[in-house]
Amino acid sequence: MAGAVEAKLAELGLTLPAVVPPLASYQPAVQSGVYVYTSGQLPMVDGKLPVTGKVGAEVTPEEAKELARTCAFNALAAVKSVAGDLDRIARVVKVVGFVASASDFTGQPAVINGASELLGEVLGDKGVHARSAVGVAVLPLDAPVEVEVQVELTGA
Repeated sequence: MAGAVEAKLAELGLTLPAVVPPLASYQPAVQSGVYVYTSGQLPMVDGKLPVTGKVGAEVTPEEAKELARTCAFNALAAVKSVAGDLDRIARVVKVVGFVASASDFTGQPAVINGASELLGEVLGDKGVHARSAVGVAVLPLDAPVEVEVQVELTGA
């Protein structure tokens, strides 16, 4: 039986994906005490990137915002893989978003809003978090966006 968070996902028309397998020597998420830290999550859908390139060049800011939403969705799958149940999330503590940016693109915060807004839609007040949105030259597999999430869990 799905918990409240997964019921909210279903209400939004979303089904939690399988955890994206690591591209190198790391785990998708690890738990330390009451915190779960995800590795950087790419906007993989069914094992592949739907779009590649730099935001502000080959990828529009609007497309990138949707990709950031996908990254956050993949991060929730990674959290569930170690926490067992998304209802254990007490709050999202921090989101860090990386945007592969054309040299003149400065809209990184608006792109990473895609991740922040998804977490708010799904988790309500528990989804409110601190955040960094960073422009970078290139990301793995030429992904336009990558997002990592830190959450605090409730006990048990």
